[in-house]
Amino acid sequence: MQIDVLTLFPAMFDGVFGSSILGKARDKGIVSFKTVNFREYANNKHNTVDDYPFGGGGGMVLKPEPIFAAVEDLTSAGQVRPRVILMCPQGETFTQRKAEELAGEQHLMFVCGHYEGYDERIREHLITDELSIGDYVLTGGELPAMVVIDSVVRLLPGVLGNEQSAVTDSFSTGLLEYPHYTRPAQFREWSIPDVLVSGHHENIAKWRREQSLLRTLRRRPDLLENADLTPKEREWLDRMRRQESAEDPG
Repeated sequence: MQIDVLTLFPAMFDGVFGSSILGKARDKGIVSFKTVNFREYANNKHNTVDDYPFGGGGGMVLKPEPIFAAVEDLTSAGQVRPRVILMCPQGETFTQRKAEELAGEQHLMFVCGHYEGYDERIREHLITDELSIGDYVLTGGELPAMVVIDSVVRLLPGVLGNEQSAVTDSFSTGLLEYPHYTRPAQFREWSIPDVLVSGHHENIAKWRREQSLLRTLRRRPDLLENADLTPKEREWLDRMRRQESAEDPG
């Protein structure tokens, strides 16, 4: 996968792309990163990339010319057009499903803006996706782009040491992930669940599934509405709801 990032602050990505899982994925040749300062594509002597909004108002707006020129320069002739992703608070909320979709692409291009906003012609004629990582506003699109890139790259084959890790992550199954334990089996007065050292793989799988369902019920019950559950699992959840309701003094 090729990932290009258009930003006014390319140095922000140096540590992220060179460290941990992303750095290892790059070293293995699974993904390549390129950061481009789109100020270099400004068509004026002062290299300005923003201007006052037509109609008045506060803040500055990113001009279309530098961003269009940068995207077109990075897109080779005859090449399949990349997904050009605009990071902005108005975009679609980023989810694990979106990460899985983007992980199937060969070329992603992220546009990270600053200031008040973008010239609308960038959205209308250049961008293929608009993404937001939550209902809040940051100073720029760099941090959100890092979040999305990390989430996507870890899904690429060969990136994680254990391919099963990504499959069982929270949200990958539509549910929150079950609890994890490691050595020592006894820490202070707390022991791990006996089933995990039973050696009975079917019982362990059943426990993990139930714990995943229970954790989702308690923390994110909204996810259960669209989760792929069997009738038996829905019946089990109903019992848990009634049990926890009876135990709740409020």
